[in-house]
Amino acid sequence: MKASDDMTYYLAAFVDELVQSGMTDVVISPGSRSTPIALLMAEHPKLEVTVLIDERSASFYALGLAKTSGKPVAVLCTSGTAAANYYPAIVEAFQARIPLLVLTADRPHELRDIGAPQAIDQIKMYGNYVKWFVEMSLPVDERSMIQYSRTMAARAIGTSVSAPGGPVHLNFPLREPLLPNLQAEDLWTKYGEANGSIVDVQVGSYTITEERAAFFAQLFSQKKKGIIVCGEIPVRSDFSELVTELAESLQYPIFADPLSGLRAGSHAKDMICEGYDAFLREEMVKEALEPEVIIRFGSMPVSKFLTQYIARASSAVQIVIDGDGGWRDPTLQASFMVHCKEDVFCQKILPLLAQRKESSWLQEIISVNQRTKNLLSSPVKSENLFEGNVITELQALLPEGSAIFVGNSMPIRDADTFFLTDDKDIKVLANRGANGIDGVVSTAMAASKAFKRLVLVIGDLSFYHDMNGLLAAKLLMLDVTIVLINNNGGGIFSFLPQSKIENHFEALFGTPMNMNFEHAAKLYDAGYSLVESWEEFRSNFSESLSHNGLHIIEVPTNREENEQVHRKLWKSVSQEIKMSLSREI
Repeated sequence: MKASDDMTYYLAAFVDELVQSGMTDVVISPGSRSTPIALLMAEHPKLEVTVLIDERSASFYALGLAKTSGKPVAVLCTSGTAAANYYPAIVEAFQARIPLLVLTADRPHELRDIGAPQAIDQIKMYGNYVKWFVEMSLPVDERSMIQYSRTMAARAIGTSVSAPGGPVHLNFPLREPLLPNLQAEDLWTKYGEANGSIVDVQVGSYTITEERAAFFAQLFSQKKKGIIVCGEIPVRSDFSELVTELAESLQYPIFADPLSGLRAGSHAKDMICEGYDAFLREEMVKEALEPEVIIRFGSMPVSKFLTQYIARASSAVQIVIDGDGGWRDPTLQASFMVHCKEDVFCQKILPLLAQRKESSWLQEIISVNQRTKNLLSSPVKSENLFEGNVITELQALLPEGSAIFVGNSMPIRDADTFFLTDDKDIKVLANRGANGIDGVVSTAMAASKAFKRLVLVIGDLSFYHDMNGLLAAKLLMLDVTIVLINNNGGGIFSFLPQSKIENHFEALFGTPMNMNFEHAAKLYDAGYSLVESWEEFRSNFSESLSHNGLHIIEVPTNREENEQVHRKLWKSVSQEIKMSLSREI
């Protein structure tokens, strides 16, 4: 019984310290070697435990909880290949700066590398994709080891949330017997630990000095032709208001990525440009609108053409403000890398700026953007349902306080093009750390808990990759509507150069699956409808909002026609903007 008590108090101290350090959610993948940790987590009165069978789905679900809450979430699994299935979500969490605690149970040291079952090398198995790794000691019930266990838990939490946020990995070697003594006296505080974290980890934030703020204010005052680029930014209390006020003072337009949170909401949007992905495809426009200064907030934008526009502005002064102290400059054009919270930067600069008169530079870009929006919002003629219309329809149909979670490949690009400014509070989310198509369903399922209503817009390949994620909706009774855009293959490849290699394109890139997704809906007790018109889409979508549970609305589209309609729209934008610029020149 001694071995069990050693394990019980040691692991109970670890679990309790996670709670004392602020953790509220854990996601568990069932397994044998992780039994004592799982039971103690389930026993703790202040932890909400979610059990999901598939490890890859479970880890992306945990990522979704952390993504929307900003708080660290733990994910726990048994030894062996179970831990390997966490890898894609860990990569996404690292790239997207999302705090995760990855807890893997392991065979004890004497059972490693000798052919024991379910034993693989788990030491630093996630390489550089975790911020910190620790091989925990074998459980011992001594005051010093309880102190160690609690310290590791507090340190793990602190490390995961310190800037830039990200995953940490703790590996637990455990010997049998694996059943903890849940009736043990003083289970959580055997050694009289005080109520509260044993180590209060204080996480500060980046700022700039008054002198540096004055330097940038002076620099901006000398540059009339500037733009502000806002990519995906973690929730900041009043960043939307502050950055629009900064733009107004400087007379710089804001090129707002759909994930920036700036395209929708109650803040002013006079300075917001969202049509740049369409109008920056034209070389003449890039030349005519070459900036003198670029101020960047957040991650790199989705739009390849905006990135190219930033890259070609080699003579412009480029300032990258990164509130997490990272390095986001894939164009290698940054003049200043400023490690300062985005809202703090605006607060420091604003009082030092004199209000500029209305700028012809600003008005020219706003005019180009408005012309682009007029064309993008015009009715589209096509024989089949046009994929871009999905975003437009959802923006009109979703209620205040909703969210659209968009899959990678085409859905996120259509959101970039067709999600236009709106006073309605609608949040756009995506997994853009590593831009993968795996785990999107699971992440969206978790994200749905943070919103009044969430709709997932996803392509058929990405949906297939993570159909296991639908189990969360069934088990946890989540209210989610999935708009499944089925173009029978990889639609994004139709826009890439390999589409010209016709004799191999379908087999290697198009990859049609010819799947009947109605069967997947039935498997997970989801409502299902296949729509053939926008009238049917509106009716079925509105119906889904009035009922609880999971609903899948399949929108069949044609890949070839979808590409042609997109290109026709982009061409019409280019022609319109070229004509207007030619008249002005």
